[in-house]
Amino acid sequence: MMEKEVLTTGEVAKICNVAPRTVSKWFDTGSLKGYRIPGSKDRRIPVGELVRFMKSHGIPLEGLSSGRTRVLVVDADREVTDTLARVLAEQTNYEAHCANTAFEAGLECERFKPHVLLLDLHLSDGDSRRVADAVRTSSNLQMTRIVAMSGKLTDGQAHALRSQGFDDFLKKPFQVRQVVAAIEAATNIVH
Repeated sequence: MMEKEVLTTGEVAKICNVAPRTVSKWFDTGSLKGYRIPGSKDRRIPVGELVRFMKSHGIPLEGLSSGRTRVLVVDADREVTDTLARVLAEQTNYEAHCANTAFEAGLECERFKPHVLLLDLHLSDGDSRRVADAVRTSSNLQMTRIVAMSGKLTDGQAHALRSQGFDDFLKKPFQVRQVVAAIEAATNIVH
């Protein structure tokens, strides 16, 4: 469980995988109880209140217990997902899960609420785009960053991914440090 007794809106946002403004809205409407720092607009939420709120709204409590960056690796090649998840578990403090189909990816995104989605662009018949679009339009996954993976794209196609809503791109084959750098860059959001 959390060592801290009181959290900022930014910390609550990361735990619940939503935007900080969403947490402020919950606070301002009275849904999420807490207090304001005297002489400031800053809000603070006691951990107990956050747990009550999360339970009453069906928000998974996994984010509370680990506080670790959650990464979902989606690739049709099971060897890629298993290897990447194993290496990330051994060499980083990330919590990594895997999916090998668009359907598994959708279920896992809703359940696991990843901070970063490493998404292979070559799942069957445009499914990668559908997964990316579903994540972008889900109100539960506002803070999920999508990093595309491919070994088949030209540099021009890779650069075009940003305009299509992807946060970053990894060219296969890649080294673990490149994956970690992409995850760190994607999660390094100033609140």
